[in-house]
Amino acid sequence: MKRAKEFEFLRLKQGQMSVTEYTAKFNELSRFATNLVATEEMKMDHFEQSLKGPIKRMIAGYVFTKFQ
Repeated sequence: MKRAKEFEFLRLKQGQMSVTEYTAKFNELSRFATNLVATEEMKMDHFEQSLKGPIKRMIAGYVFTKFQ
């Protein structure tokens, strides 16, 4: 089960979800892939990479220090 959830996390993309829905799903599944989100920076990078293109471009110029 843990391995399946980790794989689901790896495949997770925002797709048609709102940012709020995507964030909730990301947080839920990231618990199963702690090695991939071991630091705040890793977590933020993975989150950003899976956002929709237009949203990703909107936040590209910002520097975040915490996932929240």
